Amino acid sequence: MATTTNKQKVVNHLFNLGKSARHPEPAGDRPVLEQFLYAVCREDATRATADQAYGALQEGFYDWNEVRVSSEEEIAEALVGLSGADGRARRIREFLQEVFETEFSFDLEPLQKKGVKQAAKQLSRYQAANDYVVAWVVQQSLSGHAIPLDGRSVRVLKRMGLLDDEAENAEAMRASLEHQIPKTKGAHFVDLVSELAESSCWESDPGCPDCPLHTSCPTGSLPRATPVSTASKKPR
Repeated sequence: MATTTNKQKVVNHLFNLGKSARHPEPAGDRPVLEQFLYAVCREDATRATADQAYGALQEGFYDWNEVRVSSEEEIAEALVGLSGADGRARRIREFLQEVFETEFSFDLEPLQKKGVKQAAKQLSRYQAANDYVVAWVVQQSLSGHAIPLDGRSVRVLKRMGLLDDEAENAEAMRASLEHQIPKTKGAHFVDLVSELAESSCWESDPGCPDCPLHTSCPTGSLPRATPVSTASKKPR
């Protein structure tokens, strides 16, 4: 188990690397409903890939009602570059249908007035919701401190020693990270970790020697003859 000092060293190294790297500018503030939909695209994907797919979704349909009444196959075709597009399309359509049936509109902005805990609880009731999506909306729209964790992020963070190998409960893992990462840096942290998962910290045969964090990462500094635990069964 990594000590608090070692964890902070890795976190500092990660953010220092982030200062010198060029990152795409985030899109403007999205309404709560749109952040939910974007999160379905963003899970287990980089921001650049999610932006492309979400942009195609918006451009390919007149409005959210047209998405709701379209087939899952049509929605999946718009989700360019995303893994599991069929499953994501199903969740998007089911979510829009459920919102329409309960709110008679596609407006979830009243959640802003309910407080973070109550709003998160209500979001979690949607069938398309999961811990990642709710945490994403809390972080991006509800001004709460939450670190959304998908399978790829968990894999990277366990290898980096920021999460314990035996940790499995998403809520407990998020709570641990939220003590280590300042609220103001939470969104940037999520982007940096997902970029590492894409560029070098792959599930199989990770490119540790080429990873910019290999000198401070407990896994990256292991002798290469030592097998690297994948720590996650989810695909890259």
